[in-house]
Amino acid sequence: MLVAPAAVAETVLHTERSLYRQIVVYDDDELRCMRFTKAAGARQSCRSRTEPRRLVFEYLRMMMGALYLAPAPARVLVIGLGGGSLVAALESVTPNATIDAVEVDPAVVRVARQYFDFAPGPRVRVHELDGRVFVKRALRQAERYDLVMLDAYDHEYIPEHLLTREFFEEVKGVMTAGGVLAANTFSSSRLYDYESATYAAVFGPFYNLKRANRVILLRRDGLPPLDVVERNAESLAAALAPLGIQSNWLLAQFSTARDWPADTRVLTDRFSPSNLLNAKERP
Repeated sequence: MLVAPAAVAETVLHTERSLYRQIVVYDDDELRCMRFTKAAGARQSCRSRTEPRRLVFEYLRMMMGALYLAPAPARVLVIGLGGGSLVAALESVTPNATIDAVEVDPAVVRVARQYFDFAPGPRVRVHELDGRVFVKRALRQAERYDLVMLDAYDHEYIPEHLLTREFFEEVKGVMTAGGVLAANTFSSSRLYDYESATYAAVFGPFYNLKRANRVILLRRDGLPPLDVVERNAESLAAALAPLGIQSNWLLAQFSTARDWPADTRVLTDRFSPSNLLNAKERP
């Protein structure tokens, strides 16, 4: 989970260097936040201490729009834990779903439990594993998911091995026939066009939701029409309201417009240049 830095007057509660990253937990007014860098103001995850159910970040509210495409998933996969806000939100509004939450860094899992009140119930299984390794194993074991959420970040951007055509093909392989995917990316990134072309090459058309972050929503076997999305939004309105999600706000962002060049190169395991993996503005 990565959002743009904010101007903060923070109180640092915890800092450690894990095997993968620098982890800092701090309070900023009524927010409890985590970042993966020493730079003040960066935020990978935040939780309201006064309204713990409310999703602080816009992009998390956008990702929950995946339920407009799959209102009642039975099995959910979340790659990237952060403070656990997304998993907790899904747990609260999908009471019949089992959720596999995958996080590569055991320190992040421990920090989420200790500082962000992440206390998953019996329907949630937490796996301390690289997201791609988990998907490969699930593929071999013929596991299938109705909803997949991709939200894995380091201190800069999405790890490059989670951005390629081969990885997306593996993810597609663990999705059910009506399976839905939500992916958190950036609206202003030099990778924007490459990411768009790669998702489209594997999955076809997708709903593109753009604010500071860009969220991609898609269904494995073709998008549901917007009127179906709107009906699902209406049926979920009461359940999502405590999370701070207003359907009118969220539906207004759904777009299928193609805003990248047709000849954009697809990212692959052999072409995923690390110099592009940053969150700088598109040229």
